[in-house]
Amino acid sequence: MQDPNPLPWGALDRFQAHFIVRKDTGASVKNYVAKTILTTKGHFGNKSIVKVSWDGPGSLSSKLNSDTELNNMIAKQLIKNATIYVEPTEGAIRIRGKWDNHIEFGITKELFEIYDRIAGHIKSV
Repeated sequence: MQDPNPLPWGALDRFQAHFIVRKDTGASVKNYVAKTILTTKGHFGNKSIVKVSWDGPGSLSSKLNSDTELNNMIAKQLIKNATIYVEPTEGAIRIRGKWDNHIEFGITKELFEIYDRIAGHIKSV
């Protein structure tokens, strides 16, 4: 008997934009790890961001925490877009958000400006 609701096999329709900043981290890889910590209020559809802070073991997270204009820009975003990860790769630093399906996938002008500002902080560390 064949299953009327088979599980999908193969690639799922999930996409993620990665912004790559070319920088050699050397031995200080942990300096370039950071992610947003969101303080929110409300529930479900009424949930909004009150405060944004950065968590990470190195100097990048403290530099991002001190940029209040950047954190205010992030606080105006949807929660899904305000969740940002910064992580080193081979010869570069990756800035990324969460996964999206093919309908929701896209980068707004405001989100690009946020990522560009983060890239500027990465270059200066």
